[in-house]
Amino acid sequence: MFKIAKEFSFDMAHMLDGHDGKCQNLHGHTYKLQVEVTGNLHLDGAKRGMVMDYSDLKAVVKQHILDPMDHAFIYDLQSEKETKVAQLLMDLDSKVYGIPSRTTAEEMAKYMFEKLANVGLPVSLIRLWETPTSYCEYSR
Repeated sequence: MFKIAKEFSFDMAHMLDGHDGKCQNLHGHTYKLQVEVTGNLHLDGAKRGMVMDYSDLKAVVKQHILDPMDHAFIYDLQSEKETKVAQLLMDLDSKVYGIPSRTTAEEMAKYMFEKLANVGLPVSLIRLWETPTSYCEYSR
């Protein structure tokens, strides 16, 4: 079994409604995302000797994670306060993206893992840096 990984960078804003620190306020981060996939090598064809072509991995992550989330306000669909902020931003033609959980690094890593797994990517690990010195890993 082999593992390959690719890193991505994107920017987004969020807030943590009910948090007891400064992250309760609307703020942004430049996130670094590492997506790891696991599999056996292709035995023949154009992808022979590869787990997956890195450009194919990039295309899947771009479509399902980066395009909808980059430069967006990411919000918790269950938070009334965050939903109000999102509605205001939508009314102003700004980009928003809701997830069904709090927008902590931990919950977003899990969300990204499940989203990519559900589209058939053999993802084995998500590593999400919220700052250059702080990251979360999620795997099953």
